Amino acid sequence: MARIHGIDHEILPLNLGGNPFGWTADQETSFEVLDAFVAGGGSFVDTADVYSAWVPGNSGGESERIIGAWMASRGNREQVVVATKTGQLESRTGLAEATVKASVRDSLERLGTDHIDLYYAHRDDAEVSIESQVRTFGGLVADGTISAIGLSNYSPERVRDWVKTADALGLPRPAAIQTRYSLVSRHDYETNDASLVRDFGVASFPYSTLGSGFLSGKYRTAEDLVGARAGAAKAYLDAGGLSVVDALAGVAEAHDAELTTIALAWLLARGVTAPIASASHAAQVAALLAAVAVKLTAEEVSALTAASAAFA
Repeated sequence: MARIHGIDHEILPLNLGGNPFGWTADQETSFEVLDAFVAGGGSFVDTADVYSAWVPGNSGGESERIIGAWMASRGNREQVVVATKTGQLESRTGLAEATVKASVRDSLERLGTDHIDLYYAHRDDAEVSIESQVRTFGGLVADGTISAIGLSNYSPERVRDWVKTADALGLPRPAAIQTRYSLVSRHDYETNDASLVRDFGVASFPYSTLGSGFLSGKYRTAEDLVGARAGAAKAYLDAGGLSVVDALAGVAEAHDAELTTIALAWLLARGVTAPIASASHAAQVAALLAAVAVKLTAEEVSALTAASAAFA
């Protein structure tokens, strides 16, 4: 189990991504995914106010509304750790204090709750000073609106500035960071972000951990590149990612596991607190949860690390 500073609940070290809800999964299917996740021991769900504004006919907030409706129907709000984000929705762009306060009120309404467990700045706002950001989010912690602060897609320098400023002001440090990290996207995290985890003890909840589905092994040829996420997966295929998929397949066979399970288990073996992984169907959830129980050998971790060296 894992913990997030400022949040009482222990969490299974797997973060269910809410990105598909309202996009590739309708409400009924989303409920099935969430039910399967909780039934398997999960409790930590990640979303954002902007999910899924990119879908024609959507305006953002769809994922939050689905999660809120699910918690209401199941009566399980106190058993679920909810993370959401602010800063990228068109009507609530940026991190000015008034914008963040309006955004968090919107998210609370959509989620049907009086508090958010982990609230992220979804992306840094260069027009808002770090001190202002620290004071705004610190105020939300002080009044009980949120329990902990997360920073997503921040440069390491700005995270360090945030911590320094928060300490000087006696306000909360960020409890978590969220950046891209997977076997086919290693460089930025390992070069920059891993040191933040080490130096400040922040939790790490990386996204795109399965390379937009590429690490599931379903994209092996150009003809396979169909579906909502195929465009992102194409970049990994073009960059020689099949060698990584082949290495995953070998380790997966040894464990009688799916490739997705092993890709997530590698992240856990590398010290990630809880990788974010999503599912568009309930049948996909078991392979995600299985990563928590898989114990890769040192040789297997090294083999996967070597196979993905081109992405480091």
